[in-house]
Amino acid sequence: MGLLRGIELTLSYVVHALFRLVQLALALAVCGLYAVDIDRAIQAGMYIDGRWICALVITSLSAITALLYLIPCVSRLPMAFAWDATLFVLWMSLFALFGNVFIGVQTEGDRGAQRMKNAVWVDLANAILWLISSVGMLLYWRHNQQKRTSWTGRGKA
Repeated sequence: MGLLRGIELTLSYVVHALFRLVQLALALAVCGLYAVDIDRAIQAGMYIDGRWICALVITSLSAITALLYLIPCVSRLPMAFAWDATLFVLWMSLFALFGNVFIGVQTEGDRGAQRMKNAVWVDLANAILWLISSVGMLLYWRHNQQKRTSWTGRGKA
């Protein structure tokens, strides 16, 4: 069943779309987890730590990218795997940054610290998803890069 000219609604596209929806949902979840602290700092008139701003930038970039990849033709862009790999590196740096701060913390009775500890593990889940995405996009790009016409095999398809 064709969606647009040249775009088929295949099982692989449905799986791709579901994968991107999971990436979008997790990026928005992390955005909400970090935004709570930023909102509290703004309400108290306090300084907003740059680490939290960095986290919001990374989550926003990931959410926008996941939304764009839901558009059928966008995932066919050449070298899209490089952007996914960049997002993987950003998520790993976010995991390292906040993991250093919150993983070893005792959180008994401190809901804020427990929330941030949970956010760190969701950061890792996001990093893994963007790694899988990057590898998948690389394989897709390599597979489609070397296609030849079926008539003579000399022309590129």
